[in-house]
Amino acid sequence: MSRRVVVTGYGVVSPLGNTVQAFWENIKEGKSGIKKIKSDDFNNINTQIAGYITDFDGEQYLDKKELGKYDLFVQYAIAAAQQALEQANLDLQRLNKERLGVYIGSGIGGINTTLDNHKALIERGPRKVSPFMVPMMISNMASGIISIKTGFKGPSFSPVSACATGNQAIGEAFLNIRHGYSDGILAGGTEAPINPLAFAGFSRMRAMSTFNEFPEKASRPFDRGRDGFVMSEGAGVLFLEEYEHARERGATILGEIVGYGSTTDAYHITSPDYTGAANAMRLALDMGNIKPTEVDYINAHGTSTPEGDKSETKAIKSVFGAHAYNLKVSSTKSMTGHLFGAAGGIEAVITLRSIMENIVPPTINYEKSDEECDLDYTPNYAIKTKINYAISNGFGFGGHNAVLLFKKLSI
Repeated sequence: MSRRVVVTGYGVVSPLGNTVQAFWENIKEGKSGIKKIKSDDFNNINTQIAGYITDFDGEQYLDKKELGKYDLFVQYAIAAAQQALEQANLDLQRLNKERLGVYIGSGIGGINTTLDNHKALIERGPRKVSPFMVPMMISNMASGIISIKTGFKGPSFSPVSACATGNQAIGEAFLNIRHGYSDGILAGGTEAPINPLAFAGFSRMRAMSTFNEFPEKASRPFDRGRDGFVMSEGAGVLFLEEYEHARERGATILGEIVGYGSTTDAYHITSPDYTGAANAMRLALDMGNIKPTEVDYINAHGTSTPEGDKSETKAIKSVFGAHAYNLKVSSTKSMTGHLFGAAGGIEAVITLRSIMENIVPPTINYEKSDEECDLDYTPNYAIKTKINYAISNGFGFGGHNAVLLFKKLSI
């Protein structure tokens, strides 16, 4: 018999706040976390804006010696995970750590560590490469370090599936608990990708917005004038827990995960095929045993790329039919930018808070409708409405699709 899986903790590090409360207030108010990059290293790159974090205090979570050993993507993950554990109010001395795990992925991992050490190698020789380079850069190290710090000895998993990474980590953790292998898992994604090389690469692909003069207006999902995504950084982590396990220890339950769909387009490395996304949504609905008409809100992947937003709209209409026009849809990447592997983690937090407070966050910067993107994208202002079931979409380069279905616990 499948077990129920609930969320009892969450944590966020983001361009819009480094606690869930601060982050959620900014999301509700429709604020943008996108800024002009001040470094001269970006002057010759077409895109010079990002959702970068300026107020992260790593010493709240790590000592100075540790800060020197951990890449920023690991530091962000540790901070979000610690927030999630504090929210969950776990007594780690009384729990069976053999049945607690960590599923935290990253799309890019420690790219800045790699670049810094490559520069040291070229300019000063191999003896100047850090002995900590390898453990700092590898993508599994967020899960590894958090496991070491918590003592969680259950499964540890670090998916790398581009922009679907965070959703896939949460979805696979959900399945692990659902099938009885674990009692609780920290799950989500983390990313610190902002550097000139990554910007140059995505700019050469013409995937990123060049709306440099007005950074806060640059991320425009589903708007006819959208011209690409805006790169961001941060982390989002949930603590997932088996329902009876949470009840027995008196935990506050924030919401329930009831479905997960994971598919691959098998089509193209960067261009999406809407059928893969549609099938992932169908799988999540089937697992949750709910009808499409029962879904109230979709937190869209909505990156602000011309093809991606059009394809996701087509996928939603394919799954929901006429109900697609009754759904509330929004892309919170209009405010946060695109956090790659961390996107699914922070958007899971947003989706949970939306259900808890019956608030649909807005898609800001929505000014001109696109005839191929013709759904209700909750333009510019949050709205109050009853939300019992909500979907969070995550789709990544390579054709990876991961969809989560959340439920209000009271129904």
